[in-house]
Amino acid sequence: MGIKLFMFSFILTSVLFILVYIPTQLSQSPITIFKPTKSFIISNTSKPYPVKFAYLISASKGDVAKLKRLMFSLYHPGNFYLIHLDLDAPEAEHKEISRFVGGNTVFGEINNVWIVGKPNLVTYRGPTMLATTLHAMSMLLRTAKWDWFINLSASDYPLVTQDDLIHAFSDIPRDLNFVQHTSHMGWKLNKRGKPIIIDPGLHSLNKSEIWWVIKQRSLPTAFKLYTGSAWTVLSRSFAEYCIIGWENLPRTLLLYYTNFVSSPEGYFQTVICNSEEYKNTTVNHDLHYITWDNPPRQHPRSLGPKDYRRMVLSNRPFARKFKNNNPVLNKIDRDILRRRNGQFSAGGWCINDDERGCFSLQGEKYGVLRPGIGARRLKTLLKKLVSAPNFAKRQCR
Repeated sequence: MGIKLFMFSFILTSVLFILVYIPTQLSQSPITIFKPTKSFIISNTSKPYPVKFAYLISASKGDVAKLKRLMFSLYHPGNFYLIHLDLDAPEAEHKEISRFVGGNTVFGEINNVWIVGKPNLVTYRGPTMLATTLHAMSMLLRTAKWDWFINLSASDYPLVTQDDLIHAFSDIPRDLNFVQHTSHMGWKLNKRGKPIIIDPGLHSLNKSEIWWVIKQRSLPTAFKLYTGSAWTVLSRSFAEYCIIGWENLPRTLLLYYTNFVSSPEGYFQTVICNSEEYKNTTVNHDLHYITWDNPPRQHPRSLGPKDYRRMVLSNRPFARKFKNNNPVLNKIDRDILRRRNGQFSAGGWCINDDERGCFSLQGEKYGVLRPGIGARRLKTLLKKLVSAPNFAKRQCR
């Protein structure tokens, strides 16, 4: 009898502990992504958006202010957003981002903004950024239905509204992959193809520079190396191929690029251009406006007010990189995104959309698009890129 009484007391205590402890821990830990439950009820009169995007927004220590501004400028109820803040960032910054996402009414209604609950330590020029990107792709594939995956950093900024982006992409084939690539590697063959590096971020909790192995390796003969931009717009089909890998090519190349300098600038290019199924789906463009010093330095030049006209005339939907609170961002907000500080970019889903942004959403407007001049500019670029003569020239060579 004493044993039964003890077991009953133990079980009751355990149940009470779970009920009290677990909700407390969940409320204090970063938001996770798996199996979110939407609380927003779509009106019977609403229609689905023609295409949807899944974003990975990567941020590092000190990027909280830029990340918040970028989320307001990028947000749309039809898309999905996964935030990765480097493990190296202070705990206070992780908590601030959690409060920002968890405390926003619109984010809570739609429940389409998530934070990677167990972030990675990202090493500059190492493969940990690639691992973070693949991790995000797998999480988004498991959680939501979308058409294209876009990776951005906190230093990026949009040059069109999300209504513009959705409208412009609704007319192009869903299997296209915007991957800037080339097989003419030049100096990179010796400086990146042959060296062997080890990324401490793969096995250490302390951030440090990549390690260089003295002995070099020969160039591969089983596949052809490609290089290009780390910023891509990938189709859902190709994302599934990279994650599920019904052929062994994605896994083989992932193992190879684990010891490759700046692997995010070569992995997706080499996978897609060595794949018989996907090599003819490439559009050789990263859809970013980026400028470089002459001769080029390690990082692109920071953009400012003098670059505004060229950015707009490029018809590209994104630009990088920007320093925090650069005056040109205010001009982009005012003239392109029609956004005020602390509000979202203008869109058909907004309440009180007075051409200067919005702060809330209206259920009856879910599925409504209000594309503007940005959509026309972007459609001009996309039409040029996917037209038959240009498209054939932009395939893997």
